Amino acid sequence: MQRIGLFGGSFDPVHLGHLLVAQAALEEVGLERLFFIPAAQSPFKPGTVPTPAAERLRLLRLALAGQNRCEIDEQELQRGGISYTIETLRDYARRFPGVQLFYLIGADHVPSLTKWRAADELAGLAEFLVIPRPGQPQTEFPSPFRGRALKGFPLGVSASEIRARVKAGLPIDHLVVPAVAEAIHKYRLYS
Repeated sequence: MQRIGLFGGSFDPVHLGHLLVAQAALEEVGLERLFFIPAAQSPFKPGTVPTPAAERLRLLRLALAGQNRCEIDEQELQRGGISYTIETLRDYARRFPGVQLFYLIGADHVPSLTKWRAADELAGLAEFLVIPRPGQPQTEFPSPFRGRALKGFPLGVSASEIRARVKAGLPIDHLVVPAVAEAIHKYRLYS
């Protein structure tokens, strides 16, 4: 059975932590394909305005250049409004019948899964892969959700930290791929 991974998030900006999680999911679960799905607006960050979609997509394309099993899916950006995971998973279940779907989430989201929109249906559509976070204890999946933690390469970096460093004029080398760092500086993002 084919295995497809879905990695949703703001990716504002995409950083090495995201790429290491993707690599861990591809290797540990044996995914044939992994889709990065940038959100139009995260339901978990209602008060924040993300960087324009075109800029986040540009950075994702630069970060994923040459990655033959990773793709970008723009459907949540095209739908606009708040991005709900259930809408995206329904679309994948319809487009790829008979495949096994895996959805990557941060460990901090596991306890609240039952509060996500259409939680029971969501739990039946995908197995959840938990992204390891340094220093955060492993949490159990609430019923009826199923999943597992990735061993991965825990990296204590966040997109908000990168944005703050850029704004403060601090280097972001070794936190993002060189092409992403160059584009952030060239287009004066986050300053």
